[in-house]
Amino acid sequence: MADVDDYFASLDASSRDAFARIRALAEEVAPTAEQGTSYGMATLRFKGKPLLAFKAAKNHLAVFPFSPGAIDSVRDRLGGYSLSKGTIRFTAERPLPDDVVRDVVRHRLGEIG
Repeated sequence: MADVDDYFASLDASSRDAFARIRALAEEVAPTAEQGTSYGMATLRFKGKPLLAFKAAKNHLAVFPFSPGAIDSVRDRLGGYSLSKGTIRFTAERPLPDDVVRDVVRHRLGEIG
């Protein structure tokens, strides 16, 4: 299954590169993560559960860790980014910090067990 690869291939170069960087960081923390979908989004999955999804919109990029707790765990380091209960929005010009991505994935892995 190549859902994430297929989705990334459909994006413009800057969006694809921004998401590829986040994916590489996530896979560094969760090397056994697999590609899939969840809620219609390209998703990395761990133990059959959604770990991190990717979605490009007209004016921003977003990752979805499927966990308000994961977002809350890094909220204080995301000043100036647009956050909601389940979404972190950013742009290719202002990417998410590497340590934040790693910590979001670590938090989610802990929740999945």
